[in-house]
Amino acid sequence: MTKYNITEKKEKEAHYRSLVNPKLMDELKEKINRIIVMEKKYKDKDYSAKKLAEELGTNTRYISAVVNVRFHMNYTSFINKFRIEEAMAILVDRRYQKLRMQEVSDMVGFSNRQSFYAAFFKQMNMTPREYRLQQLAQHPSEKVKVKAEKAKAKGKRKKATK
Repeated sequence: MTKYNITEKKEKEAHYRSLVNPKLMDELKEKINRIIVMEKKYKDKDYSAKKLAEELGTNTRYISAVVNVRFHMNYTSFINKFRIEEAMAILVDRRYQKLRMQEVSDMVGFSNRQSFYAAFFKQMNMTPREYRLQQLAQHPSEKVKVKAEKAKAKGKRKKATK
């Protein structure tokens, strides 16, 4: 896994995780899901664990503990999971075929293209571009539609210039 400099994390036990009441953890889990997923806060580049904690009236240690225990990942991985899922949908949607990777990255909430590529590769074990090409190869009708649309647009441009 040397590509994108991703290293495996070692599991370590944080003492504060066990201090959070299980009932409170369940409540916070539901609230976190509502805010991050339903309200799509993962798309906001600047939405941090601190902002989430402020919105929920708690602290970042509780947020971290809930995400670690209930979702089995850290906060950044949790947020990136939803960003990558949305990016995957965009990458195969023919309405967005002309978008560059930087534009897709911006749409789903990454600060830069490098972070997008690294997170995508970590989750999918391929780059966003490789994923798009793989999906087009598996669904050639989409590829034909894209080529037909390009040809149609090219024809319109030629008529406009005459």
